[in-house]
Amino acid sequence: MSTYLTTANPIEQLPLAFNGYQFNHCKTLSCKNFGSHNPNDYVLQQANKNRPTLVCRECGAFPPLLNNQDVVEEALRYQTQQNGDLPKCTNNACDNKDFSALTHRHLYHAFGFSGDRQRYRCKACDQTFVDRWSGTNNKHLIQQKLLGLLFTGYPVRDICRRLEINPKTFYDQLNHIAARCRRQLALFDERLFKHQHKVQLASNIKALQEKSMNGVLWVASAEAQSGYVVAQHINYQQETIESTKEYHDAYQDTARYMALSTPHQTLTETFIPQGILAQVDTTYRKIFSRSNMENPLTDGRLINYPTKGTLIHPQYTVYSHYLYLKQMFQHSDYLAVFMPQETLLRSACISVFIDHIKKKRIDPVYVLEDEQWIHGDKPDNVDIALLGWWQDRWAFTHLENASKGICHLGGDTSKDRQWLEHATYRAISAYQNRFQDQFSQLINEPRRKLRPAGLLPLLDIYRAWHNLCRQDKYRLTPAQRLGLASSPITLEQLLS
Repeated sequence: MSTYLTTANPIEQLPLAFNGYQFNHCKTLSCKNFGSHNPNDYVLQQANKNRPTLVCRECGAFPPLLNNQDVVEEALRYQTQQNGDLPKCTNNACDNKDFSALTHRHLYHAFGFSGDRQRYRCKACDQTFVDRWSGTNNKHLIQQKLLGLLFTGYPVRDICRRLEINPKTFYDQLNHIAARCRRQLALFDERLFKHQHKVQLASNIKALQEKSMNGVLWVASAEAQSGYVVAQHINYQQETIESTKEYHDAYQDTARYMALSTPHQTLTETFIPQGILAQVDTTYRKIFSRSNMENPLTDGRLINYPTKGTLIHPQYTVYSHYLYLKQMFQHSDYLAVFMPQETLLRSACISVFIDHIKKKRIDPVYVLEDEQWIHGDKPDNVDIALLGWWQDRWAFTHLENASKGICHLGGDTSKDRQWLEHATYRAISAYQNRFQDQFSQLINEPRRKLRPAGLLPLLDIYRAWHNLCRQDKYRLTPAQRLGLASSPITLEQLLS
């Protein structure tokens, strides 16, 4: 500890809180400093970039620091993207300017029509505005054909030739479709957020374009049993922002943006651990070897920075993802979050939902299961092991040729069998894999590898199609399984 104390240029304060949010604290639940925002509980230094900036005086943990303002601004950016096309008051000085007329009807009057489009009047300021997507979609036929060809694997050039349109028109139509899909989803999302009081979520994070090595990661969360995808975000934005900071510095403005840099490439491990316990232990070792445990991109990989747009440090994306979920599920009494063994997901969930953890209103659970494991099987014998630097308590079970392990990150030891039977993040993992398989030709197109912006509208379209249109083997959509819809929605209805 004295090494840190004698380092030059010590820091006296944690990064400033923003809008009441402070995500920098000890994240070891058994430590008395867990959740503490008192800088005297930590050793703080910034002179030596090869040493942790923050170290807990009690347990020795060294959670990486974040710029709190950047986390909140990222969450607001996501919310703006999601709701930007929805009808709402256009008066910037009005208190209702951030609330859509579709989801907050009590704030507005239906005020006739403009042509065939619905007009509204704000109750607060009397401003009138029109829902631009409420009218008849005169292009729904060509858009249905476009989606049909795209979903069946045709490349963009072939689609343009078959529909006799140019590439610009293709992407304009794609953005148009995405806007209508976001509008449709907003109505169903609102029902879920307001009326589901006990929610089980499944989260996962993976590379958006696995073969491109462009540093774009994709975090998504779904209702665990139905597979209804509630949110998805990537650590990339289309606007180019110049950043010359080689190192992440939580005390500087716009700390979330990654600079154009070329990390040294490390050798890829070919060793594949045998057995589920060995897999858990190996993953802990890999995470601990990162220069920043909460940033999967700091494992020494070579990053081919996109030619357009800006990468965002993954920790800001994931923290903002969970902050967005917390705001959306503010009416819920209880949450369970199932996730793979990834420290970034763990730290973000614990930090954002820290008040839920203290009140025991959330169950964050690591899950690792073999592909052969049948979901819902009751565990036979349960073995307990303490693993990793954090001495996380894992419960393992084995049935015939399949194994499963869970770790309750909140420290609850009373529901091991329940989580071994029910906890899974398969729904969101399957959703992400299907998207990448469905559009593999577009995702892996050589020119697309360093230009991920073209995939953004496709993510919105696919989420809407998956939630509202795609039927499982029982002919039910995720929205039907949650009671949000009475029947599947057709492509024509989705685009109308």
